[in-house]
Amino acid sequence: MGKVKRLMMKKPLLAMHKKIKPFLFFPVLLISACASKQDLLVVEDNVRKLKTESETIKSQSAVSYSDVQQIRDEVSRLQGNVEELSHNNRQAFGRLGMEDSLLVHKVDELELRLNKIEQYLALPKQENLSSAAPLPKNDPVQGGVKKPGTQTDTALLSDGLEKLNKKNYAAARESFSLLLQTTPKSSHVDEAQFYIAESYFGEKWYEKAILEYQVVIAKHTKSTKRPAALYKQALSFELIGDKINAKARYKDLVTVYPASSQAALARKKLP
Repeated sequence: MGKVKRLMMKKPLLAMHKKIKPFLFFPVLLISACASKQDLLVVEDNVRKLKTESETIKSQSAVSYSDVQQIRDEVSRLQGNVEELSHNNRQAFGRLGMEDSLLVHKVDELELRLNKIEQYLALPKQENLSSAAPLPKNDPVQGGVKKPGTQTDTALLSDGLEKLNKKNYAAARESFSLLLQTTPKSSHVDEAQFYIAESYFGEKWYEKAILEYQVVIAKHTKSTKRPAALYKQALSFELIGDKINAKARYKDLVTVYPASSQAALARKKLP
């Protein structure tokens, strides 16, 4: 009897428990739903941060590209300036070379005009030179003017060469200069001028030698001494430390007289 009563009392409890059981899981589901929504908000926030960082990187990249492009433009501009300066320098050196030649021709022209004026006025050359010792009466040359029966241009050239070989440079120059003064139309004037330059080279007065070699180069363009004058002028530039002009003269020699013995020497000087 007691057992029956207890069984009858359990049945309503079991039925009630079954009704209440579903409601026990609802808070769990609700909590899970809240957690998932919070995670979603975190993910969305991270995505927004990534987008912001991406836009920042793009912006920085654009600025960097602009800076690089500006640097490239500046380099191009500087290269253009360098090329322009090089072109201007080449033109300037070309003009200087032409001016050297013109200067020599101008000096020659002035000398011819002076000779004509002296002839017109009947004035002897080198008169009233107090520093010059009087020449003997039997001396065949007076006042630097060649007279009949005086030394020929060939004799003066030979005399100058003999003195030059003995390293009597000043005396050699006197003979060569006398040849130029007394026989300006001689076929030996280019040689005399070349050996005047050689006398200064022998004295190691290279600056003066450069100027005298230039007379041969600019004035006596068909002279057989011109290749040697170009080489010795280049060598003189080299000896005074002017490597730029030395290299330029060596190149001129190789270009204009490629078959000459001096050109073979010049090629050894060029890189």
